[in-house]
Amino acid sequence: MSQPITRRQVLAGAATALGAAAIGACTPTPNAARKKETNSVDDSGLRDSFGYCFNTSTIRGQKLSLIDEIDVAAKAGYDAIEPWIKKIARYKESGGSLKDLARRCTDHGLKVASAIGFAQWIVDDPAKRARGIEQAKRDMDLVKQIGGTHLAAPPAGANRGKKLELFAVAERYHKLLEVGREIGVIPQVEVWGFSANLSRLGEAVFVAVEAGHPDACVLPDVYHIYKGGSDPNGLKLLGRQAIHCFHFNDYPADPPRETIKDSHRVYPGDGVAPLDRILGILAANHSRCMLSLELFNPGYWKHDALAVATTGLRKTRAAVRKALKARQRM
Repeated sequence: MSQPITRRQVLAGAATALGAAAIGACTPTPNAARKKETNSVDDSGLRDSFGYCFNTSTIRGQKLSLIDEIDVAAKAGYDAIEPWIKKIARYKESGGSLKDLARRCTDHGLKVASAIGFAQWIVDDPAKRARGIEQAKRDMDLVKQIGGTHLAAPPAGANRGKKLELFAVAERYHKLLEVGREIGVIPQVEVWGFSANLSRLGEAVFVAVEAGHPDACVLPDVYHIYKGGSDPNGLKLLGRQAIHCFHFNDYPADPPRETIKDSHRVYPGDGVAPLDRILGILAANHSRCMLSLELFNPGYWKHDALAVATTGLRKTRAAVRKALKARQRM
């Protein structure tokens, strides 16, 4: 952008931002293993609303290479993978070819649905924010080179301290989206339930709407919606274009919301999260988003990585089937 966006310009574009989002609905291309299972199960309707993605944090404790993580996701039968930027950068720095990495994903039938980075695009300090934008450019370039199209944009650097003015955050998100458009990767404003900023679904949606940009979208998370105190019914306002990727998980009844942490996340269906309601809302909205299994449970890190990935996919699919049955009874 040659001129900083004004609040008036932001407001002018707000009415159409989410509804006209040009990110395109995620239309999963199943790998062979998933095609075989889908053809054997009559889950017409809800199942076809989603793709299944593997966030590599779920097996972070096994300390595998990025290559091995890709292989695990493929063997388990996922449609896509969501790697972490630090690991992609480390792979490149060690002499690995990003072109070969992209080819490996393609050969496995895996999309790179998203990636996890922590560029400080949101902060008040202009110098830090400028460095954050430069970091975001490098992160997006890595994602682009391995065939990815989206990148998480959490409130990194502003998760503690004062509350930021949301119109200002929207302007900063607009700039980040413009950077992403130049590179070909879309940043997704991410909900962080524990954060001082963007802890609630409504705050992230506000920023996406008021950014006044056709690519604006949000990255929700079952755990973070709960941790931040938002009601999942808010998802009813988000149409197909608003969500490309949805971090999927579950959480136990104890510890309570005030003290629960990422490490308490459990497999879908093993906790008390209202997954039937969440999945039903997404399906009713014809969301077609990727359900990306994102767990940080140290207990799972003690087990075989493929077993964890396979269990996670099986339980995610079971949650979708259960939600379908619940909708049919309504």
